[in-house]
Amino acid sequence: MQRESVRQSLLVALAVCIVCSVLVSSAAVRLKPLQQANQVRQMRTNVLSVTGLYQEGVPVSEQFQQAVETRVVELDTGEFVDPEKLPPKALDIESATREPDLSVPIPDEQNLAGLSRREKYSRVFLVKNDQGQVEQVVLPVRGKGLWSTMYGFLSLEPDLRTVHGITFYEHGETPGLGGEIESEKFTRQWEGKVVREPDGTVSFDFVRGSVDPGDPAAKYKIDGIAGATITTRGVVNMIRFWMGPLGFKKFLEKQEEFFEKQQAGGMGMPRA
Repeated sequence: MQRESVRQSLLVALAVCIVCSVLVSSAAVRLKPLQQANQVRQMRTNVLSVTGLYQEGVPVSEQFQQAVETRVVELDTGEFVDPEKLPPKALDIESATREPDLSVPIPDEQNLAGLSRREKYSRVFLVKNDQGQVEQVVLPVRGKGLWSTMYGFLSLEPDLRTVHGITFYEHGETPGLGGEIESEKFTRQWEGKVVREPDGTVSFDFVRGSVDPGDPAAKYKIDGIAGATITTRGVVNMIRFWMGPLGFKKFLEKQEEFFEKQQAGGMGMPRA
């Protein structure tokens, strides 16, 4: 009797495990489209927020489609590419950076952002006015802080050097200290700062305390976060990396001429 009881218990436990596995797998499959839709909505909300265009009460998809065009850039060349010709994993950061064919290793001497690999392709977001002219370019950026990888969006003015806005939507920094990177007090000071020189040099940095308004280089500096020097340094290094040769530098340099023509009433940005 005892052997039968043990056997029956094991069979019941096995059956329960199988049923639970099937239920969990089915739920994951059925919920995946909803999760993907939520991710897209959150991404669009963050892009609209950093550009100052987000309006509560108006459908995010409607706002986004009216003002923002999503393009894909090959970072090694700075050229636009057709996303339909890319593998499905190419535009998912986590998936792409695990694939040798879709990412590149970052040499230690250039690894300012603390990332092991960098994806080959990236989305960029063009904010256009009613005349179809690009008024802002939004770039996804990320880099290591004290405890986590910080993810955000950087919006640049048409000169591709001046910051329109910055936002951080995911990180694991210490609340009240490094976590202040997402506070309005920290992000507001970025408006009007310059992250690239006309020749492409990145001189951007932070200061401990407050930036002296009388400093001739004040436009290249932000206030550090008290008690969070490592996080602040991580943010600055993140910007330096993505403005540099392994980031969006080639893309920004190639597009400068198109923005100059746009301002003069000429042609717009090229298609892929």
